[in-house]
Amino acid sequence: MDQKRLFVAIAISIGILLAFDAFNRPAREAQRAQQQQAVEAQQPAPTPGPAGPLRAPTDASPAAGTPTTPAARLPVEGPRIQGTLSLRGARLDDLVLRGYRETVDRNSPLVRLLAPREGSAPYYAQWGWTAADGRTRVPANDTDWTAEGASLTPATPVTLRWDNGQGQVFEIGLSLDENYMLTTEQRVRNTGADPVQVLPWSRIRRESTPPTQGFYILHEGFVGVLDGRLREETYSNAKSEASKRSGAALEQETGAGWAGFTDKYWLTALSPADPAQRSRAAYRHTTEAGPRGPEDRWQVDFAPVSAQSVAPGATAATGTRLFAGAKEVRLLDDYRDRLGIPDFDKAVDFGWFYFLTKPFFFAIDWLFTIFGNFGVAILVFTLALKAAFFPLANKAYKSMSRMKILGPKMQEIRERHKEDPAKAQAEMMALYRTEKINPASGCLPILIQIPVFFALYKVLFVTIEMRHAPFFGWIHDLSAPDPTNLFNLFGLIPYDPMQLTHYLHMPAWALIMGATMYFQQKLNPQPPDPIQAKIFQWMPIIFTFMLASFPAGLVIYWSWNNLLSILQQRYIMALEAKRGGKPSLAVPAVAKKG
Repeated sequence: MDQKRLFVAIAISIGILLAFDAFNRPAREAQRAQQQQAVEAQQPAPTPGPAGPLRAPTDASPAAGTPTTPAARLPVEGPRIQGTLSLRGARLDDLVLRGYRETVDRNSPLVRLLAPREGSAPYYAQWGWTAADGRTRVPANDTDWTAEGASLTPATPVTLRWDNGQGQVFEIGLSLDENYMLTTEQRVRNTGADPVQVLPWSRIRRESTPPTQGFYILHEGFVGVLDGRLREETYSNAKSEASKRSGAALEQETGAGWAGFTDKYWLTALSPADPAQRSRAAYRHTTEAGPRGPEDRWQVDFAPVSAQSVAPGATAATGTRLFAGAKEVRLLDDYRDRLGIPDFDKAVDFGWFYFLTKPFFFAIDWLFTIFGNFGVAILVFTLALKAAFFPLANKAYKSMSRMKILGPKMQEIRERHKEDPAKAQAEMMALYRTEKINPASGCLPILIQIPVFFALYKVLFVTIEMRHAPFFGWIHDLSAPDPTNLFNLFGLIPYDPMQLTHYLHMPAWALIMGATMYFQQKLNPQPPDPIQAKIFQWMPIIFTFMLASFPAGLVIYWSWNNLLSILQQRYIMALEAKRGGKPSLAVPAVAKKG
């Protein structure tokens, strides 16, 4: 019977490994898809036009096959971004991020955030108007604008202008800050004899479904804060909801707020320049014919709640902000406080443990400013946590040390009453009471570690500050798995075992973690149940395989935490022995029932 239970336990452990591999497979496939998409983005291919925001009737594209001249482009140059804006349709559709590269290789391409419609993965921001009165000629998707200014920089704002020939002049004033924020002012000057009614809008458009990491702890897709509430929708959920609501997965009136698309590290988001303005925001999905068959179209749009009525001789204006860049925590906090963008920092998916995760980030980031290495900062932060929880863990480790001393006596009780498990359990409980030991107290350090571990995992996984952060030796990116592998002798054999199966990935730091977990386990008392004891013996092996594909920074944290726990337990055991803190091994009599 015991052997059968052991085999079942081993089967469950293997099942955990299989499930974990399946859980991580989408992330690996997403990474490959992102690399492929980056290559394809350099090979333009024609794609159809988008549907208009808020059902704008003026957004039609030229018919397929219609010859057009290349669109004029306005250079966009900032300290942290570079790209161009298409003057056809007033689209910001070419943007790369200075300071961020695709890989740790210094010669790898800069991260591309926005891409033109002529490429394989169009992603752009656009501004325009809808004719609310049904008669005013407004700019269309193929309208060619005139730019007043040679380039858009923080020092040189630019105005785009278009005359509809009916007495109305449309203008888009563009200004750029030193980071990732673009501010626009859409103006309509009415020089005609009659009033006009127009609705200015802004939108962000993705004309393909982007690859996602596939982790349940990371949100990617639509994101925003509308009327003080965080609104998140994955692409799959948005598609399902949009099918029920004529293309709108969400449509909501809001005051101060923002909405956009979030990737793991990057964000594009719209918000009204005037926090007092009431706006209508929407998450949209449509399916349209493409060169490879039906393709998904994703859109976020913002517009004032009511159309603007522009009297003869008057001008109407509305302002919008566009963030397009890296989700740097301190920068998002600054925009939140300085520009009044509510909860803008929640674009970083700190999750349910926000109250732990964000303070942990600030603590590690502060330590980084001191030591200049995020890996060292994590080690020092872990040491500080150990010191903070030392009094609490001290009691637990003392109890575990006394439990280890009681091990032989408990084994004797089990052997003496192996035919009567209930009596054996009663004697052991009486022994615990006599020696004043709580057998459950040994779980306390683990229970404390779970939220801390998860919060630190989130910090390492979702914050861009940890991206491409090196440690020492072969660890060049703490947010990526350890690249070494036992199965090719850590690079001595010129072969990648991962080509056969992802199970053949056993990096050095995972082995170090497994070894420290094994030695820590040896200091703990054995579980009274023999089957539990055998399962616990497998735990270091199971966790070694499970953490093999985790971010290296997290595995380093776990290894260091285990080592500190070993030192702490050894210290407590030595202290107990020095004080003569051995329990009396007398077993009190157990009262008989009846």
